[in-house]
Amino acid sequence: MKRVLAEWEKQRVILISFPHKETDWYDAENSSNFKKAYSPFIRIAQAIAYSQAVYIICKDKSTIIDMFCSTHNMTFIEVPTNDTWIRDYGYISIEENQQIKLLDFTFDGWGRKFEASLDNKVNQNLHKKGYLGTTALETIDFVLEGGSIESDGEGTILTTSACLCNSNRNGGLSKEAVEKKLYTMLGTERILWLNHGYLAGDDTDSHIDTLARFIDKESIAYVKCEDSQDEHYEALQKMEAEFKAFRTKEGKPYRLIALPMTEAIYSQEKERLPATYANFLITNDALLYPTYHDKNDKKVAELFKELFPQKEIIPINCLKLIEQGGSLHCSTMQVGY
Repeated sequence: MKRVLAEWEKQRVILISFPHKETDWYDAENSSNFKKAYSPFIRIAQAIAYSQAVYIICKDKSTIIDMFCSTHNMTFIEVPTNDTWIRDYGYISIEENQQIKLLDFTFDGWGRKFEASLDNKVNQNLHKKGYLGTTALETIDFVLEGGSIESDGEGTILTTSACLCNSNRNGGLSKEAVEKKLYTMLGTERILWLNHGYLAGDDTDSHIDTLARFIDKESIAYVKCEDSQDEHYEALQKMEAEFKAFRTKEGKPYRLIALPMTEAIYSQEKERLPATYANFLITNDALLYPTYHDKNDKKVAELFKELFPQKEIIPINCLKLIEQGGSLHCSTMQVGY
């Protein structure tokens, strides 16, 4: 028997991958702006390390250690990378026969949109260096990104057909073919497929962690658009209807928690950026959530306090992250314990 761990289960460590000058974060014409790129990563690492271990993957640890006031609970590991979005190329933690096992799926830059050969080797490089001890690692020749699936820890996977069935991944498999693969590789018992929902500016072909998240086995938090003039309105209304039709393993409707959308945020090139409150991170003792200098930042904070009363609620300014197409959850990956 095997299953994908839920994010709220006990975590051994959280992985973070830092930007460097060979990533898209660096702009030679505006190199002074590069230092600002470190800010959200430092803030995320510090917030996590207050109570649990963080592995910081970097090109040259000597260039970033001095940026931290404290390195308590932090381990700096030099591993080559193409980019910072470790949610999508980091380990996926499963439990198999009551033992934790790490799965290393193929990462191809979200359907070969970006160079990813170094990112695709990070899991193996970490394992060879011994940082995960004797925890078993299995490398799988199948494209699957961590941000594309949500697990309730009991055999249910929430995902989007736009991503997992896309022709740019695994040749464009049918839902039935994907289900068979995930049953074999992840022990999945059932898949809740979303056929609607997207965020403008998202390069991932609608990763589920930009749209909706399990917060327990009976509850789903999802992005809701109430502005009929917003380009997302129709698609997210249809997505909401899909959630209302979903049922738990016990046949009950899910408890649905609507997360507001931010006001539209645009890049310097006038392109809309994928700001989403669904991209939060659950840690052992805290809930880290993204903020965007938006009127709904405080509203979301109060909502998370109600949803996670036993955890510390920590805001992280993620405006810099969405400039590169991701947010808080995309920048991290937890390893199960």
